[in-house]
Amino acid sequence: MSQHPSLRVGGKIRKIRNVMKRYERLNVLRAEGRIPEDKVLGLPKTKPVEV
Repeated sequence: MSQHPSLRVGGKIRKIRNVMKRYERLNVLRAEGRIPEDKVLGLPKTKPVEV
């Protein structure tokens, strides 16, 4: 049985997600130096980055 074209995941188009996962936010904040290495609660907001 074939898969409907609307359900296929294409590698051509990349979307900007409007929400980042927690580990992605931690990586961005630590790379910018906005939080210490041991802090994991009370994170500031971040803008999504292109993936």
